[in-house]
Amino acid sequence: MELNFLIPKKGSKKKKLRLGRGQGSGKGGTCGRGHKGSKSRSGYSKKLGFEGGQMPIQRRIPKFGFKNPNRKKYFIINLDYLQELVNKRKISDIINQQTLLNNRLLMKKNGLIKILAGRKILKISLKITASKFSKKAIFYIKKAGGEVFYI
Repeated sequence: MELNFLIPKKGSKKKKLRLGRGQGSGKGGTCGRGHKGSKSRSGYSKKLGFEGGQMPIQRRIPKFGFKNPNRKKYFIINLDYLQELVNKRKISDIINQQTLLNNRLLMKKNGLIKILAGRKILKISLKITASKFSKKAIFYIKKAGGEVFYI
């Protein structure tokens, strides 16, 4: 057996149609593309979301809202949760970014923190350092004898 005697297995190769080679071939003239229209022309490619001339869904659905690209994301922490952590002796009375990072309350090293009042009233005096405080939180911290520091 030699390489020049090898032939492909029967049915493995399809006979390639020769398009546009006269009317007698069965695929002459328009080459099976039909007459006129975008699909009959060379270089045609269907655009993403094209619906055959119908108004595409991305243009039919109403648009609303606005996403601010300069929005600041704050990690919100309630005072009652801080009270709970102090009661469990997981944190001391001085609370800053590093303390919150160590207790996995903060996800980013330089994340912005906002302290909210929560439901329960603070019983322990805390020295809290954060980016923002709610007015109620400041009131409860000072009422308990604590201090507020801004980053």
